[in-house]
Amino acid sequence: MSANRTERLLNLVIALLSTRRGFTKHELFEEIELYSEAPSTAAREKLFDRDKAFLREQGIPVESYSEETLYDQDNSVRRYRIRADQYRLPGVRFTPEESAVLALAAGMWEQASLGSAAARALRKLQARGVEAEDAAASVLQPRIRTNDPHFETVWKATVTRTPISFGYRPADRIRSAVDTPTKPVRRRSTVRHLQPWGMGSRFGHWYVVGWDLDRKAERFFRLSRMSAPVTLGEGSYQVPESFSIDASLASLDSVFAPVTAVIRVREGAAAELRLRAGAEPAPAEQAGWEELTLTVPDLDALAADTAALGARAVAVHPPEFRSAVAELLRLALDAQTKPVPAFTLARRAPAPAASSTAAQSHLTRLLDLVPYVLGNQGADLEDTARRFGVSPAQLATDLNLLFVSGPRHYPNGLMDVNFENGSIFIDNADDLSEPVRLGMDEAAALMVGLETLAALPGVGESPALASALEKLSVAAGESAQAGSTVAARLAEPDGSAAVLNTLQQAIAGHRQLDLRYLVPSRDEVTDRTVDPRRLFSVNDLWYLEAWCHRSEGVRNFRVDRIHRVTDSGPASWQAPAADAAFPSGLFRPGAEDVLVTLITGPSASWVESAYDAVRRADLPRGRSAVELRVGNTRWIPGFIARQGGSVAVAAPQELRSETAGWLRAALENYGTDPQGR
Repeated sequence: MSANRTERLLNLVIALLSTRRGFTKHELFEEIELYSEAPSTAAREKLFDRDKAFLREQGIPVESYSEETLYDQDNSVRRYRIRADQYRLPGVRFTPEESAVLALAAGMWEQASLGSAAARALRKLQARGVEAEDAAASVLQPRIRTNDPHFETVWKATVTRTPISFGYRPADRIRSAVDTPTKPVRRRSTVRHLQPWGMGSRFGHWYVVGWDLDRKAERFFRLSRMSAPVTLGEGSYQVPESFSIDASLASLDSVFAPVTAVIRVREGAAAELRLRAGAEPAPAEQAGWEELTLTVPDLDALAADTAALGARAVAVHPPEFRSAVAELLRLALDAQTKPVPAFTLARRAPAPAASSTAAQSHLTRLLDLVPYVLGNQGADLEDTARRFGVSPAQLATDLNLLFVSGPRHYPNGLMDVNFENGSIFIDNADDLSEPVRLGMDEAAALMVGLETLAALPGVGESPALASALEKLSVAAGESAQAGSTVAARLAEPDGSAAVLNTLQQAIAGHRQLDLRYLVPSRDEVTDRTVDPRRLFSVNDLWYLEAWCHRSEGVRNFRVDRIHRVTDSGPASWQAPAADAAFPSGLFRPGAEDVLVTLITGPSASWVESAYDAVRRADLPRGRSAVELRVGNTRWIPGFIARQGGSVAVAAPQELRSETAGWLRAALENYGTDPQGR
């Protein structure tokens, strides 16, 4: 947003707050000098209409009415105002315990714009006793994964009740009698039209549910299968009062009936599948092989797990399961053997904010800055800049803009801003003395975060969480409805939830644990003694950060790979004070690390952030080259197989050749041409 537009919007807010009667358009054009820059009356009116719509999008209640009922449709006599009671954040107060869960909920969002919305919401709530730092002491650090394609557009449509259209590709591998072992049936992508009622995260995927305008029925759609850009439509709609996103998410449990699958594995291999099967394997006809039988709700997920084992495992039955694994391996080999395109890697840089997001951030920062300083007169310039996430120079620019903003014909209405000595003072700013109400995205980000925490074992029982959610609903007003249409689940009601609860109790009680832990890269189950430290989630997977006595260092353990937990007494290791900060990434740099460059397709764009890429480059057709730092490369071929062609190794050359050979050996088990023809 240009400085002129920011100043014009700020002046518009100040003017509309300063009067009970309101202003006509003509009066506002006289009052706010920057409207005179428009080349014509028509252009000036369009500019005002855009400004008015923008403010309403940010949750600022611009009200219009007419004093002349006979001329109600005449826009020239309509008056505009912002009622202070509708503008200002209600005066609820949050306790330190409530502040902590609110800060934790705000920090859960990975996606840039929702993370910004949550941060803005916390900033507004600072005047009500909430501090962002209050989440730092928590041993539980969940994250809501939002890197599915089109997430932001579908989110916006859902919370604003806007119809959408999109291309959609159903599951490629379907359970059909016409499937063959080498050629699974595929469904074509079709254009769908939907009134989104709600969004939800289950089983590691985001879904949108709503009224399918083409099928005239309620339908689910998985965001990762949307094959064309999502387009916002016109108009709005009402969500049925009986609709519940939680009930809809729960219904996903019965979408697919459990299927029994048979897998042939090498003796001593496939440790993870053996643990899941539970029963002893049956001997296979071939020497050196055994057969496992598993009953699963999702054959596609099992196919990916089986493909990741390469030549050590072969899908046997049912036929569509076998063909799905073969297809994953074939697509992976095809992608792996294609020539590497030319590219130049560069250090990752934050993605530039969209213009609407930048505009929103600048205006809301200015409106939040005034009540903050009024409540903290003499605030230090550099400390305030850090709190608002800007440089001291940018903050000084903002303060100078506040100083010159105000009604044109009433010089005494200008704010008095002083920061010459590095301490900020603001006076004569009564109209902006209270924080603005939470906008829809701000309220939704916090409320969905709290609801997600409420579903976590060991956290949801907290009285502070329930009371914080109740107070936040009051503070959000009408915007609170947005939170009820979105739900995320970070722990399914199975064994992993019980393990999470046990680990939390061990951390709180400073207990040492003996773990039975699966290491997929070595395909073995190991015994570890650890002193647990913290729990955090990345891409819907939970990790335990702990001191490992076997490795004599801090290690991260995936919770779903912990198959037995035993209390072994008081913990014997304490984290040094200098090591108290929460890990910024999943992977810890080491002297023996290897740099690996991967080519990722559009559907695998999540790899860059999930694996904390060091450098990157854009490629044609939405692809990317990303450079990762890894402790070892044993897991790379299985990872490539699991992605089914959306990821390939570009460098180093030795690993590239090794991965291609690994995939060819795996495909030989299916009697297909190793070259994929």
